[in-house]
Amino acid sequence: MPASAPSPEAARAAVRDVTRLSVAVAVALVALKAFALGASGSVSILASLADSSLDLLGSLTVFMAVRWAAAPPDDDHRFGHGKGEALAALVQAGLVFASALFIGAEALQRFFNPRPVTEGGWAVGVMLLSMALTAFLIWRQRRVVALTGSLAVSGDRAHYAADLAAGLVVVIGVASGSFLNAPGLDAAAGLIVMIWLVWGAVGLLRQAADQLLDRAAPQDIQEAVVRAVTSDPRILGVHRLRTRMAGSSVEAQMHVDLDAGLSLAEAHDIVEAAEARVREALPGAEVHLHADPAGARRPAAEPATATTPAGPWSGTGG
Repeated sequence: MPASAPSPEAARAAVRDVTRLSVAVAVALVALKAFALGASGSVSILASLADSSLDLLGSLTVFMAVRWAAAPPDDDHRFGHGKGEALAALVQAGLVFASALFIGAEALQRFFNPRPVTEGGWAVGVMLLSMALTAFLIWRQRRVVALTGSLAVSGDRAHYAADLAAGLVVVIGVASGSFLNAPGLDAAAGLIVMIWLVWGAVGLLRQAADQLLDRAAPQDIQEAVVRAVTSDPRILGVHRLRTRMAGSSVEAQMHVDLDAGLSLAEAHDIVEAAEARVREALPGAEVHLHADPAGARRPAAEPATATTPAGPWSGTGG
């Protein structure tokens, strides 16, 4: 989630639009590559078609997941549905792994039983058109991720970015098999696509696991939260900061040090104003502050120093 984010409504609209585009592009890629496979019989085209078919399933998963994640809290999900995006990313990673296994098995078979690649010109033309469509989608997705920080869109973008690079490998493989009469190079291209997909899936799994296991929010977001809270000089320090991400929204908890002589009503007003500043700086943020009298004795497990954004604060774990 960027430090300066749009309103939750604008962010949700941007994510919805780009997920619709992702589904449309995936449908077009499947149709184009199915035609190219029928014309050429290339294993690397087959690999790319299998990947695009799973891309379509993954894009449909993201399309539904981001809408579910944007649903407001209900009686069964009091913290909202934001982690639906991480679940969608896990599904995508599983689909990528399945695609990679299929591609690897087919490529190995073609190594030992080579088949000629025909109509290479058609296949190369289709792949270049597919790469152009993929590049346009990635450009749109990159803008939305920069705007909203959506994990689901980020995972979809990472997969399509891998597809773009893999598409270049496929073009080389098809050209080698058709124009150089070297079908072994076509099979080798399929294996390279498999390795690329596995690499991308591992990265996607890591991102999803970080969010599902409540890894702390990125450092810049933590600093933005603390800056917003401590911009009031009546807040003398913060400690026990805890953050996590839920989809593209940050959840933060912390204790703030206030003058022990303040009334309960005054302390309440200061805390409420600080929470409002965080939500203004990070739209969609869920923040909870607990007021402590400055200098109060803390549990032995907690460091005694409360700090400002200029230095590390205690308890930054998710």
